[in-house]
Amino acid sequence: MAHVLIIHEVEDYKAWKAIFDDAAFIRKQAGELSYQVLKFDNNTNKIVHFSKWTSIADAKAFFESDKLVDIRKQAGVKAPEFVYLELLEEGVL
Repeated sequence: MAHVLIIHEVEDYKAWKAIFDDAAFIRKQAGELSYQVLKFDNNTNKIVHFSKWTSIADAKAFFESDKLVDIRKQAGVKAPEFVYLELLEEGVL
């Protein structure tokens, strides 16, 4: 299972979230299977987007596309950090 961890600061969380929600269909089409949005405890505008994808190749193609670069600019995203991960193990305690 492929995962993507994105850490970025946004200018305004509510404005970013509206654009994020509007992009749900294109994210799904690109291969996103599920997601979590988290915030840093001391900064509401510092966001973590953690998601499961059909493959790392699909995720990279989506996140590195010109269309997504434009969407991130519209959403006020500042210097995103992308980490592409493969699941080794999962459990519940």
